[in-house]
Amino acid sequence: MKTFNTTGVCIPEKHYMVDISDKIADIRKMVEEEKYFTINRARQYGKTTTLTALMKNLLDQYLVISLDFQGISSAGYKTEQSFVQELSRLLIMQAENGLPVPLNIKSCFEDFVNRSDNKAKMGELFDVFTKWCQASEKEIVFIIDEVDSATNNQVFLDFLAQLREGYIRRNSQGIATFKSVIFAGVTDVKHIKSKIRDDSMHKVNSPWNIAADFDVSMRLGESGISRMISEYASDHGITVDNTFLAKEIYSYTNGYPYLVSRICQIIDEKLVPSKFDSLAEAWTRNGIDEAVKIVINESNTLFESLTGKLINYPNLRTVLKSILIEGVSIPFNNYQEELAQMQMYGFIENRNGVVAVANRIYETFLYNLFLSDEIMKNNIFVRESGLSKNIFVKDGKLDLRLILEHFIDSFTEICGPLEDKFKEKDGRELFLLYLKPIINGTGNYYIEAQTRNQTRTDVIIDYLGTRYIIEMKIWHGDSYNKRGEEQICEYLDYFGLSTGYMLSFNFNKKKTTGVKRVSVKDKVLFEAVV
Repeated sequence: MKTFNTTGVCIPEKHYMVDISDKIADIRKMVEEEKYFTINRARQYGKTTTLTALMKNLLDQYLVISLDFQGISSAGYKTEQSFVQELSRLLIMQAENGLPVPLNIKSCFEDFVNRSDNKAKMGELFDVFTKWCQASEKEIVFIIDEVDSATNNQVFLDFLAQLREGYIRRNSQGIATFKSVIFAGVTDVKHIKSKIRDDSMHKVNSPWNIAADFDVSMRLGESGISRMISEYASDHGITVDNTFLAKEIYSYTNGYPYLVSRICQIIDEKLVPSKFDSLAEAWTRNGIDEAVKIVINESNTLFESLTGKLINYPNLRTVLKSILIEGVSIPFNNYQEELAQMQMYGFIENRNGVVAVANRIYETFLYNLFLSDEIMKNNIFVRESGLSKNIFVKDGKLDLRLILEHFIDSFTEICGPLEDKFKEKDGRELFLLYLKPIINGTGNYYIEAQTRNQTRTDVIIDYLGTRYIIEMKIWHGDSYNKRGEEQICEYLDYFGLSTGYMLSFNFNKKKTTGVKRVSVKDKVLFEAVV
């Protein structure tokens, strides 16, 4: 029986995985076009799995040299000789494991490894590569994984310069060299010029400016996720709505390969019998919500890396908080180092020219992180809702009208009347702080990105299989409120719900605060005014 895998390479014969044959075909086309390029994606984005599948796909026509630079220690980058020797050692190991290396070529690599007085030079290494390419019956494709370990070293720049020279000579002089060179790592090798300094100057010219852009999407699409779940269900003899489940998983992950596999792995391995009586019950929206809750609260390398970057880039923390809490729109700029770095690490993306958090799981993690700053200060709104949380849950359902009523009472008592200095983001943050202790450990919440702006924000709560939609906004008059009612009704239709909630912050001195029930078309709305 196959399993879901979140550590190491995914193997189709052993693991449930999304079919990536279309992506491999696109990458193979780049190889056939003799392109040199870098597959740079975030951590655990399926790079090594993709390279493994690509190598198998290419073997029918090409000789593939596939190395992993994790096999070279930091000492291997200290000098030109040590690098040449370490690279030669890896190639010898490949030959011993079945890579068809001509004996005269292998003896050259062995000579480099054994040298002590007559130091091995980069140019000599590439002379050997040229001889190998000339003698090989098949064109050679050179693949190097985990290239990040090399990118802070001058000797690696020299290695790139030699590859670049061979590429140019191939086109201008017909000199034999590699058909294609592929690097894989988090770092885009084209941009490493900004990471290396010598004593006199910043490196200005990239030694890898010959590389083609890698535009192949490595996200896992809904249709692929659906087919994977269908295969799993068939193997386990259960009936599931694989199309619906794939849509839900994609909505949380935006196709991030690790997060897709991790959610499925948790449903398969952890939810029965602790949360559900059977796999069929676990493979539902409730099961996905439970799995997401576990992912968000577990310790993993993705979240550790994210929090580390926020520490290193404190200004970015402020930017992300303003996007998520305040609904501020931040233009994306590739030349802003903090944004470029966070995009490279997969935490944010350029969405139609605007900075956006990469997926809903990251968003929820960041909301929890930002709100925890206030929780650690023993925020009074957190205390108030925490003391009353038991009255807000009845028969496994949230009494959201009661939550809104108590929030209004607490807000009025603590903050007094609204004043002009009050900002909408303050209300959003305070309500989320009030809400969090009530659903903590049982439910999830997120802010709908499509409606998150400075005039309107929709909070969506998943609690024990039931969804609740709350629109938060500043009061701008009756006509504006009518439009808000129409908008939330459309949103309720999208989710198949009949009841919605509105929370308005009203500055009018003659306003009536509280919660009232209104009917709009076939919907019931509870409208709360602070």
